[in-house]
Amino acid sequence: MSEVTRSLLQRWGASFRRGADFDSWGQLVEAIDEYQILARHLQKEAQAQHNNSEFTEEQKKTIGKIATCLELRSAALQSTQSQEEFKLEDLKKLEPILKNILTYNKEFPFDVQPVPLRRILAPGEEEHLEFEEDEEEGGAGAGSPDSFPARVPGTLLPRLPSEPGMTLLTIRIEKIGLKDAGQCIDPYITVSVKDLNGIDLTPVQDTPVASRKEDTYVHFNVDIELQKHIEKLTKGAAIFFEFKHYKPKKRFTSTKCFAFMEMDEIQPGPIVIELYKKPTDFKRKKLQLLTKKPLYLHLHQTLHKE
Repeated sequence: MSEVTRSLLQRWGASFRRGADFDSWGQLVEAIDEYQILARHLQKEAQAQHNNSEFTEEQKKTIGKIATCLELRSAALQSTQSQEEFKLEDLKKLEPILKNILTYNKEFPFDVQPVPLRRILAPGEEEHLEFEEDEEEGGAGAGSPDSFPARVPGTLLPRLPSEPGMTLLTIRIEKIGLKDAGQCIDPYITVSVKDLNGIDLTPVQDTPVASRKEDTYVHFNVDIELQKHIEKLTKGAAIFFEFKHYKPKKRFTSTKCFAFMEMDEIQPGPIVIELYKKPTDFKRKKLQLLTKKPLYLHLHQTLHKE
């Protein structure tokens, strides 16, 4: 084993243990971050084409499967369901496999597949690429989710501590209405809070991949905890929801449409908001409705005040 590979395995092992430690201590945000960073490194190595790699194709496949398990555990930590799909005890079985990857020759303990490494574009970046959304999404092959294992974004943050006289907001993203909902691959929503100049006022959060698709709806049923007390938001701020999905032909994740909610719309109970065409206009100056059909983003708001 070369020194480069030995050092690589040591870094992977240390990252794996940090994530598992955070997980066992209940520090879920830190655990999720560690798991997702390590998964990304493993995916890159699993798909590396360079000739000086000491890993065989079979070992790369195993590395890719470990990355998938890390993403599954990350998704389980963010799930609102009481029953975790992929448990910490399951994940810990993978540490000796990763540590001894060069000599491991047994069957992988879980029935998973490596996740394709995917390119996620920054807001507006897709404008510089081909822009034939309708044409591209019409093909039956492109709409088959079975060909592309689910990517697990998911960077949801816990609720802030309460403060006397201050209000916190929980937004449940229930579903979004789209004419081609069934064709969207690995859809998720990026939530951000911007001022009038489009500057972030809170950390950006990604939902996990949608829970199901049905007719003209993509269902999420996930809670977003706003990372700032309502009273501390600047005048003219807005909460943005960017619907993103994976484009297999171009191998990147792109924004399909967006919606936003302004401060005067913050009130307890259900709300439906209109969808707008991309690119996302954080300054809200050139808005164009996505469709004339009655298709919206369906939310439910809960206010918490001490």
